[in-house]
Amino acid sequence: MEKAIVKNIILIGMPGAGKSTVGVLLAKAMGRYFLDTDVLIQAGENATLKDIIDQRGLDGFCEVERKYLECLEAANAVIATGGSAVYYDTAMRHLKQNGIAVYLELPLEGLKQRLTDVVGRGVVMEPGETLDSLFIKRWQLYETYADVTIYTSGLTHEQVVGRILDALENFR
Repeated sequence: MEKAIVKNIILIGMPGAGKSTVGVLLAKAMGRYFLDTDVLIQAGENATLKDIIDQRGLDGFCEVERKYLECLEAANAVIATGGSAVYYDTAMRHLKQNGIAVYLELPLEGLKQRLTDVVGRGVVMEPGETLDSLFIKRWQLYETYADVTIYTSGLTHEQVVGRILDALENFR
């Protein structure tokens, strides 16, 4: 008897939107593996995201991130991607071959409350770029790749998980 292929759940969204925290809770609720691509990159490169950006520049970091995403093979997993994953069409197409992309949408004001140190966090930002301009640049990309969008403003992490589970139940 053939085993059914279980699609991965791929969390996308801005840094600070809750992908890693929600991802762990969602994986537990669904009985799945949890994989955080930022942690995968840091472990594989033996450096923090900020250190990789400092050492290799933004283009160098993006090349590293793209390669990790394009090589990722997982099944029955919840995958929290870095906020910049949507910059790489080939990587997103690869992930979505066996996955459903869930965009955790948090308005800019909510992100500003959560993100107090974007530089220390290793967020992919051009010199002089602000969180406002980054949000505007990425918003359309998240919308493009999302199969499901969950508006997270005012919700606890547990409530976000509940909304994702409801949306996936209705997603075909």
